[in-house]
Amino acid sequence: MTALTTDGTDIWRPYEDRPVLTPRMTGGHRATPPDEIARLRRYLAAVVADRNCPVHTAVAFNAAYFGFEIGGEGYGNGPFDPDDFPVLTLGDEVMAHPVGALVRIETGSDPLYAEIVYKEGRHPAIEESGEVLAWVSGAPATVRGPRDQRADTCIRRELLVPDLTAFGPALQLDATKLTRLRARGKWLNEDGHVMVDARYSTPQEAALDDTAAFVAHLLTHQREALLSPLVPVSLAHLTEGRDEERLRTALTGLMDVIAHALRTTDNLRGWGPYVLTRERVGAGLRQDGPLGGSDLYDLVSSLERAAVPGARRRHGLSGSRTVYTATAPWLRGVAGAASLLTGTEYAVSVCRANLAVTDFLRGDTDNGLCEGSGVRITLDDSFENGAIWRSHHPGSEEEDDSDPLVPAGRGWRDTVNPPAPRSAGPSSSNVPPEREPADAPPTDAPLVDTPLTDEEEIGLRNYLRIDDSELCWQQPLRLAHLMEDRVPLNGMARDGLASLGPESGRVRLEIHHASVVIDPSEQVQEVTLDLTEERGMLRDVQWPIDFFPGLRLWLQWPRGGTVLRLSTRELEEPVDIDGRLITHEYDPQVLTRDGAPGSARDGDSSAGLDTRRLVLRAVRRFGLLTPDGHALLDRDALPRGIHVGPPAPHQISAVERAVEELLTERHLYPAAGSRGADGEPHHPARDGEPRIPLVGYAPCFVPVPRPGRGGNGLPRDMGFEYAVHGFLRRLPAGREPSDTQRAAYRAHCRHAGKADGWELPRGYTFVTPHLRQR
Repeated sequence: MTALTTDGTDIWRPYEDRPVLTPRMTGGHRATPPDEIARLRRYLAAVVADRNCPVHTAVAFNAAYFGFEIGGEGYGNGPFDPDDFPVLTLGDEVMAHPVGALVRIETGSDPLYAEIVYKEGRHPAIEESGEVLAWVSGAPATVRGPRDQRADTCIRRELLVPDLTAFGPALQLDATKLTRLRARGKWLNEDGHVMVDARYSTPQEAALDDTAAFVAHLLTHQREALLSPLVPVSLAHLTEGRDEERLRTALTGLMDVIAHALRTTDNLRGWGPYVLTRERVGAGLRQDGPLGGSDLYDLVSSLERAAVPGARRRHGLSGSRTVYTATAPWLRGVAGAASLLTGTEYAVSVCRANLAVTDFLRGDTDNGLCEGSGVRITLDDSFENGAIWRSHHPGSEEEDDSDPLVPAGRGWRDTVNPPAPRSAGPSSSNVPPEREPADAPPTDAPLVDTPLTDEEEIGLRNYLRIDDSELCWQQPLRLAHLMEDRVPLNGMARDGLASLGPESGRVRLEIHHASVVIDPSEQVQEVTLDLTEERGMLRDVQWPIDFFPGLRLWLQWPRGGTVLRLSTRELEEPVDIDGRLITHEYDPQVLTRDGAPGSARDGDSSAGLDTRRLVLRAVRRFGLLTPDGHALLDRDALPRGIHVGPPAPHQISAVERAVEELLTERHLYPAAGSRGADGEPHHPARDGEPRIPLVGYAPCFVPVPRPGRGGNGLPRDMGFEYAVHGFLRRLPAGREPSDTQRAAYRAHCRHAGKADGWELPRGYTFVTPHLRQR
């Protein structure tokens, strides 16, 4: 008996009726007569209604080309040899498979035959941290971190959702066996999915869009079935030939027709390349249980709330805030939602949630801008963890005509190439010259893990441009660079220079300091290229006197040459920060750390500082950092962070008096945190942990109407013995710190009240406190 659609028309029967794909469709939807598209549209709408998953454009192609039979048979009569399907193994590194791939999942006994109907990225950084780091959003498949941009590793962690019912009852396992397989977690995870490390042959392959990746898969791994004479209509017949380019063009045209048919079917809703029936989307929103309308409304609200500033905006902090939220982790956090995040229902839930956000942006915002809160919500990454949404305040900063639902990838782009700041100072330009009260940062301000003197971890060394002729990146100038007359290289530049010759030699460094005339001997220098270290280094650099810790450097290396160029950029509005005139772009975290009292380009010492400045130094050198340069430190640990050895009672009293004075004069501000069971302090305070007092430093910004010039170093004290606090020192390549030094660093962190990492950073040792004679 012929099946009917909901409007009473016949449903296409693949091996009885004439094909729904025609020769004219190989030219795309504009070359296809409307009646042919209408017939295809009716069939695809019935397929979407019949499937238990969102239907991707590639899955819709499979249905129309290989003959998916509605009513339970699926591809059971298709021209396949299932034992030739590529093999998937949970947790293994495997060849990358697009959505639409037909695969075999080994189980040790009866294999599972499936069609991949959905996939998403599962970047390890998100899985390990439980939060969305900005650089993950939109990152290429070839990177593992904001500083790791090697193009030789093309492996990406991916979650694949298989439809195990696609080949009909003959190739299905019964429910009991399937439940047992999921419980064992050896071939399928407990949700019925397959997590793999997908291997791409080239970065270009990893960057292909869905259509191009699926066409390439058809022409290679599924070629035999594609050209089989047993399909309803062979591609060779549709194109009247087997020429490779002709086949590729024809497949691209067919994919265009299918995508168009899905987009223009009235009773379907689309999220990217996936479609669901409107009835299924609406039914999910109408139900009151987990992931129903109430929960999805909370998702939308959370995207808006995430970037809304607190009621009390703090001085010294910019009002700008950006938050990235991944759909899949958010859904997993909903109570009672576990059963809706298994099997193919997982893909349904993710698509339905993203459609809820889509409806909000289309109907209740002005191109993504929420008028009430001023937050702009945009789609940043459509692949990673179900989708990553970007919430930014104030949204008016980013007014443009771009579609908020087109993935922008700003998380990655702004990490490796941050936009130039509008101003280095606070959002208001009417700050009086007197110091304003410095208050605590908002409790949701992100803090960074920063070792005391780790020159490589504060501030990002970011790519600005990578092309065939030039590599350009930026990084902050560290105090260690000034003191030791050196500058580290970008990893890609190091590798490129290493390919030119020996590991050491002389190269030319050209320095341009924006709007400042520097000595000719500093403008063009012959410096030493040292490639013996992991990152590479330029040594014997003569730094201009105006250069200061925190100054942003732009470096360029023309590929194939032995000349490097280094330049700076002026601020639009110069500022005075704690008495230091800043006229060029800078990194606020480095300025806080390396510009602490007692830090100078020819030395770094607390010798000669009074107790007040020692307190400021300790907070800035040991405290947790916010992106705009705030620092927070355990108040009770301040004496131990200042004095070498156990502080005497009179020293503790002196420190307390200095802290009270600095708080009264608003050079510091009080804050609250908590202490964990291991003694490690945290900010913001964590639930269930005892509260502790913190003391914080906030940079004081004062706009300067007329830029000035001058040195930024502090004079070196001479002729006395002074105490040197413990500090980190970079080790030569291949060397490791001793267990004694590791233990000393942990004790040092504990006494100093550091609330970030207590383990030595890789490649560093710890120099214990000692006395030094000048």
